[in-house]
Amino acid sequence: MSQDLSEAQKTALEAAAFRRLVAHLQERSDVQNIDMMNLSGFCRNCLSRWYMEEAHAQDIALDKDGAREIIYGMPYDDWKAAHQTEATDAQKAAFATTHNDK
Repeated sequence: MSQDLSEAQKTALEAAAFRRLVAHLQERSDVQNIDMMNLSGFCRNCLSRWYMEEAHAQDIALDKDGAREIIYGMPYDDWKAAHQTEATDAQKAAFATTHNDK
């Protein structure tokens, strides 16, 4: 099936799926980044960093704060103040176990 899609169609579908992912993450502010990292190995900050890195690869000026605002839907500090909770000892231990090489 995928060979039946043109590159333009694949790019359009990927962009639409990305926009849905970002919207979903913005709606699910109850899901903490540390839980995302512990379960999937990436979080909103990773996604915003990848976004910024791709912008730079295409010679588009975008800083860390700008990329985070795109992903979070608001300035990062505002999101943290409104939604981020202190990580529990269990969350921190799980993070240390799964990310001990970072």
